[in-house]
Amino acid sequence: MKAIVYHNYGSPDVLKFEDVAKPVPKENELLIKVRAASLNPLDWHFMRGTPYLFRIIVGLRKPKFIGFGADVAGQVEAVGKAVTQFKPGDDVFGGCRGAIAEYACASESESVMKPDNITFEQAASVRIAGLTALQSLRNKGHIQPGQKVLINGAAGGVGTFAVQIAKSFGAEVTGVCSTGNLEMVRSIGADRVIDYTKTDFTQEDFTHGGRRYDIILDLVGNHSLSAYRRVLNPKGILVTAGGPSGRWRIGVLRGIRAKVWSMFGSRKFVGILARTLKEDLITLQELLKIEKVKPVIDRQYSLSEVPEAIRYLEEGHARGKIIIAVQ
Repeated sequence: MKAIVYHNYGSPDVLKFEDVAKPVPKENELLIKVRAASLNPLDWHFMRGTPYLFRIIVGLRKPKFIGFGADVAGQVEAVGKAVTQFKPGDDVFGGCRGAIAEYACASESESVMKPDNITFEQAASVRIAGLTALQSLRNKGHIQPGQKVLINGAAGGVGTFAVQIAKSFGAEVTGVCSTGNLEMVRSIGADRVIDYTKTDFTQEDFTHGGRRYDIILDLVGNHSLSAYRRVLNPKGILVTAGGPSGRWRIGVLRGIRAKVWSMFGSRKFVGILARTLKEDLITLQELLKIEKVKPVIDRQYSLSEVPEAIRYLEEGHARGKIIIAVQ
């Protein structure tokens, strides 16, 4: 079968379109004929082997696992002997290793049925971005109806899910994005949009209509924690998901600093590292079924165009998700 693999760390040039052996599912796995996969920032971190601390887990000098991609949607080809919830022919989505290939194996616990009202491309976009948005707002932000929620980075993969999920909880949502994305963010449910190229929301004048927020979901990391504190309500919560990373540091470390800040005062600062939980995938599945959430897709590439797709992702200006169409 054809697959995208990488044998060394580096630029998108290390990604190769090669023939590899078709995987065989373990007893608790599904063999999926992949119809679509999606890209996430985590993918290019694995590709480049940065931050270097990643390599303790994924391989010091070269990757231990050469498959690429983690979000998948497709049709079940075969099932392991312990699988009880799926059968060959089922349309599914979820997570796996080596998703950007003609076939991939996924755990039963990380897979759910694809709703009939969405495409494979839309389904492939859901797992990492959707879970990050859901767990950030519900588990960390403790979102409640009527609360004022700000999404900083509302036009990106996680941001577009977060705007819609916050609205599904009955929140009043403000989305922060660039000029060209204002209408899109408004169209997916934001009650208010802020163009960050013209307005710094952390400097709003509270005597002239400026707002404070019950929850801020920071997907960009372009403001200090003290700046966010200024626009949080006294018992408000800042959730940091990602942020700037480098060769030695990773955005999740910002979450650790945020936890330290929470020790002082009534406002809370927390980080998030999403986990793939079956019950949360089912929650997203239900939101997709009732059309409370509709994935936003920016661009679609073929298997052989993955290096080009990763270059675009690394620019950091994707509107919604980037999809790899496999079948």
